[in-house]
Order: sequence, then C-alpha cells, then structure tokens
Amino acid sequence: MQDDLISIVIPFKNTELYISECVDSILNQTYTNWEAIFVDDHSNDTSTTIIKSYSKKDSRIKHLKNKGNGIIDALKTAFNYSNGCYISRMDSDDIMTPIRLETMFNSLKIYGRQHLAVGQVTYFRADGLSDGFARYEQWLNKLTRVGSNYSEIYKECVIPSPCWMLHRDDFTACDGFEPNRYPEDYDLVFRFYKAKYKCIPCDKVLLHWRDYSTRTSRTHKHYAENSFLDLKVHYFLDLNYDCKRPLTVWGAGAKGKTLAKLLIANNIPFYWICDNPKKIGKHIYDQKLLSFKHLSQLQHPQSIVTVANLEAQKEIKTFFKSHNMQTMIDYFFFC
Repeated sequence: MQDDLISIVIPFKNTELYISECVDSILNQTYTNWEAIFVDDHSNDTSTTIIKSYSKKDSRIKHLKNKGNGIIDALKTAFNYSNGCYISRMDSDDIMTPIRLETMFNSLKIYGRQHLAVGQVTYFRADGLSDGFARYEQWLNKLTRVGSNYSEIYKECVIPSPCWMLHRDDFTACDGFEPNRYPEDYDLVFRFYKAKYKCIPCDKVLLHWRDYSTRTSRTHKHYAENSFLDLKVHYFLDLNYDCKRPLTVWGAGAKGKTLAKLLIANNIPFYWICDNPKKIGKHIYDQKLLSFKHLSQLQHPQSIVTVANLEAQKEIKTFFKSHNMQTMIDYFFFC
C-alpha cells in the first residue's frame, strides 16, 4: 500500500449522460496518485461500456459489478477492493474541480489523523437552480469555510456525500460503509460527528454538484423526509439528548407531528410548544399542545425546533440567546 494513494469510491447506475464528465474531471486532477473504483449497480444503459472503455486506457480506473443491490452494497464493494491510505467518495454524475484531491490531501497531511477534509460546492442544473438549492449551497459553504459543519448537523446533511476525504484507519474506525442505514451519506456524517473527527476549514470550491429531476436522492424512498427524521432522532437520542432535562418540541406542522410520533415510539417524554392559537390546548397523539408561556415553568430544558419559517427561526434564536442557551447543547434546529 502506498502511503499517499487516494482511493475514490464511485457507485453508479444508469448515468450514461454524465459519467464521462465525472471521469474526465478525475483524470484532470493535479494530484495523480489515485485509484477510481467505479461499481456498477446493475445499470441497463451504456454507462458500464463507457467506464470499461476508460479503464482500458488508464489502469487507475477500475470497473466492478455490485455484489449486492443498492448504493450501500456498491460502496462496500468499492471499499473492499480499495488500496489507498486515504478514502474519498464521488458520485458519477458530478464533477471534481482540478484541485480537489490535492487540496484535501494537503489538508489531511497538515492536520493529521481524526480530521476530515471537506470542500465548498457549487450546484448546477441545466434548467437553472431553485432558490432552495441556492440557499442550501450558501449554507453549506458558510459552514465549510470555517469548518463548523457539525454545528447545524440536525438541519440537513452538512457534508456533501461526494466531497470528503479522510485517513483509511479513521474511516474503518467509524464503521465505514458497513451500517445498512439510509440515507447512507447523512448516516456516515453523523458517525464522523460521533467519532469527533474535526472538519478542516476550506475556502475553495472542490465540487460541481449536479441536480436533475431523476437523481436518486430525489426519487428513491430511502431519501424521503421521514427517513431523514428517523435518522436525526436516532442520533439525537444517542448523542445529544439529556434525559435529566425536560425536552420540548417547537412547532406542530407536518415535521413537528412526525417528530412527535417518533419520540412517542421511543418512549421519550416531551412538552409540545406551539404558537398557533387554534391548536394550543388541543391534543395530538394524546399530547397536549402548549403555548410558549409554558416554557417559563420548565427548568433548564432542551429544545428541538421544527419551525421552518425563517423569520420565526430568527425570533426563536433571539429567545434562546436572551436565555443564554447554546446550540447543540440546549437547542437543536431540525429544519
């Protein structure tokens, strides 16, 4: 094993329209000691033929068949075949900037083990990005610029799945691709957080992240909203919940209701806070909805916020700040 070899694991399925751009972006890297392991998850288009053609021209490009089914099995297949001292992931429909591998490798060499190299991203789409994706890109890059990604981990996945790198031993220490839990990229980020791997600040764009209507993350049931909430609750109860403190849930919209059901299913007691006068005093799932005034009766509570309105979020943050409450200790935004 070469100490500076980087293994890039890349599952793919029916991405014939984009996969050549992905491979070309890897071939154009300023850092050249890499292996790109493409694993075909039972494609029925020409993407397999395209990868085979590249692999014949450059031995650093490997082609494998998924030994199982689905993206997790494909990732396991790729990792088990890999030889690199550093592990990174890429998606077959995205594009690396030329300095991505060099930037991440140099960062890890400087900071050492138990650090995670991340990078800024730019979203792109043939018919233009929505405001939602533009805000998501700005939010991600703001966190990445200072390496504070974990500070808002319960909102959304704070590290793009095709834009990270870490030492192989650190990757295996947090179970790598082993857990069969979706969304698999978000689950892995929570395990990085649990392992206390520090994100290395990065002010460079290292990935062009493609969006389109048939992308797996938009269409597969594993990436539905309920799957994300299941995951958030799982890790919140494992890593941040303090059973000695009263727990409050803010908001009684669709997300608040789903969260309430999950907490009830886990036998977690909570107070349900709501600002809708039509709901206050009523019961949902046998749980009474309370006004914000009830907070003054609770001593040192933890709070989960499911309120999506941005102006309302600002007001809630102001309230927490006025009470000297700290994010990721006293309150957690789940949206």
